Amino acid sequence: MNAEIIAVGSELLLGQIANTNGQYLSQELASIGINVYRHTVVGDNKKRMTSAFQEACERADILFITGGLGPTEDDLTKEVTAELTGKRLMYHQPTLDFMKQFFKQRKRTMSENNKKQAHYTEGSDVFYNRAGLACGMADNYKDTLLILVPGPPRELKHMYENTIKPYLLKELAGEFLVLSRVLRFFDIGESRLEEELIDIIQAQTNPTIAPLASDGEVTIRLTAKAKTRSEADVLLDKVETQIQQRVGKYFYGRENETLPVQVVKNYGKKGVTLSAAESLTGGWFAKQLVDVAGASAMFEGSSTVYSQSAKNKVLGISHDLMDKYGTISKECAEAMADKVRLQYQTDIGISFTGAAGPEPLEGKDPGTVWIGISGPNGVTSYALNLAGSRELIRRLAVYYGCWFLLKEKVVNK
Repeated sequence: MNAEIIAVGSELLLGQIANTNGQYLSQELASIGINVYRHTVVGDNKKRMTSAFQEACERADILFITGGLGPTEDDLTKEVTAELTGKRLMYHQPTLDFMKQFFKQRKRTMSENNKKQAHYTEGSDVFYNRAGLACGMADNYKDTLLILVPGPPRELKHMYENTIKPYLLKELAGEFLVLSRVLRFFDIGESRLEEELIDIIQAQTNPTIAPLASDGEVTIRLTAKAKTRSEADVLLDKVETQIQQRVGKYFYGRENETLPVQVVKNYGKKGVTLSAAESLTGGWFAKQLVDVAGASAMFEGSSTVYSQSAKNKVLGISHDLMDKYGTISKECAEAMADKVRLQYQTDIGISFTGAAGPEPLEGKDPGTVWIGISGPNGVTSYALNLAGSRELIRRLAVYYGCWFLLKEKVVNK
């Protein structure tokens, strides 16, 4: 079963807003075994919309149309759909009642043009909108299932998760069950990972294998179709075992388990405490950890020591050491990690120092990074040469810090 997505809105073509809905829907549909083959963006023009809808219906089993469901004159999606299918537009009374109540509660008068947000084509299935006003709907044109959803991302996501996804799963239920599994890898690029797995990827049928790269990590989404969950699990387990045998040393988690989540979970479970000294990252590492529920059980705190003076006054790093080796050095990184561990009385201390750019610092090129880790058995340091913008270098440094912490041999307390 294949799908296409058409985003309606001249503001998208003008670059005034980004089409994040397309990305979201592609990911979500892939997770239930529906492949998205094409994305199209069309402006608020009836003729061009009609042409785009007709062309997509020649190719796709499912056509998602996002946007153009609002109250204004240029919101034309339902009107075009009605003309395409040859059906009349009707008012969905529950949506109309909800809208009237919405305006009444806010002591505002509902203008006549708002009523069009309650339109649906006769005989179609209506999707309630509890994050906005305009209802969505599902209809059929020839052999294509048309699904209309609002353009605002918050409304679209709420509608998809609460009504459209269950609707699609019910539609597919007679054929098969779809089960997905996400594997997360770090310190390996997408091209290298694909090279390692090329024969497995080329031979894929069921499960399908979809790699996706972002900021130093690669995720692989495995999607299996089967009659039962146990059959799908067997299929997924078989392919995952093959993948782990090839690139398992880069594997760190599943589903939504990011690197900071894994650090919090791992260290918390083992009763190991952590503190950080941050120069390059300026507190970013601490934020990433404390954004994770449960961080208080393992993270004591972070000292942001950006200047030489701060490194000396807060951590007690000697000026002699910094003058001799520089702050972007193995020696400074190790001293920072050791001092912060003692300062906070934690099991592990980690430090970040480096040149984020855009200009060299202390004669070091942007992307030169040192990360130190101090534990009961001594101090280790890691040198990195990262590329990208100032923000990306700092973000990657945080992720590498998490990665090294996960590789650290820590024992249960």
